[in-house]
Parts: sequence; structure tokens; C-alpha cells
Amino acid sequence: MNKRLPFLLRTLPMVMLGTAIYAFGLQYFIVPNMLMEGGVTGIAILFNYALGWPLSISTIVLNIPLFIVGWLVLGRAQTGYSIFGTISLALFLALIEKMIAAGWIVPFRTSNDYILAALYAGVTLGTGLGIVFRFGGTTGGADIIARIASKMKGWSMGQIILTLDVVIIGLSLFYIPKEKVLYTLVAVYIASRMIDFIQDGAYAAKALSVFTDDGEHMAAVITREMDRGATIFAAKGGYSGKQKQVVYCVVARHEIRRLKTIVRSSDPHAFIVISDVHDVLGEGFKTE
Repeated sequence: MNKRLPFLLRTLPMVMLGTAIYAFGLQYFIVPNMLMEGGVTGIAILFNYALGWPLSISTIVLNIPLFIVGWLVLGRAQTGYSIFGTISLALFLALIEKMIAAGWIVPFRTSNDYILAALYAGVTLGTGLGIVFRFGGTTGGADIIARIASKMKGWSMGQIILTLDVVIIGLSLFYIPKEKVLYTLVAVYIASRMIDFIQDGAYAAKALSVFTDDGEHMAAVITREMDRGATIFAAKGGYSGKQKQVVYCVVARHEIRRLKTIVRSSDPHAFIVISDVHDVLGEGFKTE
């Protein structure tokens, strides 16, 4: 427990921050404009539209059976993070509900500019979920279902979550106009892009693979001029059969132009391949 305490002290507050942003997006943009969301949260929103149930209550009620099954199938560690994330989300939903009722927050409602509501909803929801996922948390619901199905049947988690989202958003056609369902798809797409950016894009870097005859010289120049490490691999041309060396180096995105200039100056005939990399760990980048 002592070894895990620093990790929990770093992780849990960030999960709470993410669920707070996500809850705000739901209460400020989604519900006031009768848009939708996927997963179990989408079912809670449907209950809100059809029966008037508060999101904070239905979110907890709908997840309780999933927590029980998840605890038995997945174990307490994985399910514990989902329970914490769901309770945190429900608390922030309840808090924002109270603030709206007291007039401290005035939700964004529109009658003719739903694309604006969808765009900002997608950014807000995606930012919140991206932070939650980035720090290893979940908000329960579809994530638990997907993990259980993946463990028991070997199905892809992404495909399961996508299928659940399509079914739930499809059911919303019985309660909201089809135009708003289409706006919801815009919000879902924007949210997915924001989740990817928060998880990977903000830490993205570039990898340079340089095929050259003198890898030692190239690596030395890169190390001297860029203060970046480089790795040398032996290679052989598939057509020419000539021995080559591949110098592999990872740099920040803003450094790639300078690195290309250095490589070209060192070996004008070098063959260069540049690719995106994500979540770089180690000296010169993130340490955890």
C-alpha cells in the first residue's frame, strides 16, 4: 500500500478533474440542448429525457450491476478504478445540478445553432474523458462491459464500445429529433479526437530513420548538434545487396526541421524516413 500511495496521490486527483470537466460538458452543453452521448451515460441521459431522472442518480444506479459483475470477473483492482471514476462523476453531476438549480450556472441553450453546442460539447467531453483515460481511470459503464466481453470472448474492446454507442444513440431516435442525433455524432467525433490528443497528441514526437553508409559519423553529428541520443542498426539493401546502417533518433516535433537539415548536410545521399511516435518516455522526454 505504501508503494502505491504516491501513484494514487498523482492519479486520483487527475481522474476527479477529468470527471468534473466531463460532468460540466454533459450538464452545460448536452442535456440543455437534448443531445446525446454514448455508453451507459447515454442511457442515463435517455432516462433524464423520458422520465426526468437526474443524471447523478441514474449514473450510479445503472452502474451498480456492472460493478458487481466486474468485481467478480475482472477483479477488484480494475473495477476499483471504475467505481472511483463513476462515483466522482456522479458527485460532480450532482454538484453541477445544484449549481444550475441555484442559478449559479446558466446552461448553454440554443434553438438555432446546435452545431456550436455539438462542437463545444465534443471538446469538453473529450477533454474530460481524455484526462481520465490518460491517468488510467474510467467512468464505468461501457468500459466494464467491453472489458468483460473482451476477457470472456476475446472480442475487441473498441468494437464493443462502438457497437454499444451506436445502439444507444440509435435508441435516442425515439425521444429526440433525428437532426439532434446527427449533431450528437459530430460531438462524439470531436470528443474522440480530443481523447486521442489528450492521451497521445500532446506528447507526440517525431522519429527519424536515416539510411546511410556511415552511421557512426551521422550519430555523432546528431548527438553533437542536437544533444539527442541516436541508435545505429545494421541493414542490407534488398535490391543492391549493399551493407547500410540505419540511424534512429527521436526528437520533439519542433526539432524535426533542424534535424533534417543536419542530416542532409552530413550526408546528402542519405535516405530519410520520418514517422510519428506517441507517449515517449525517457531522458529528454517524459520520465513517467
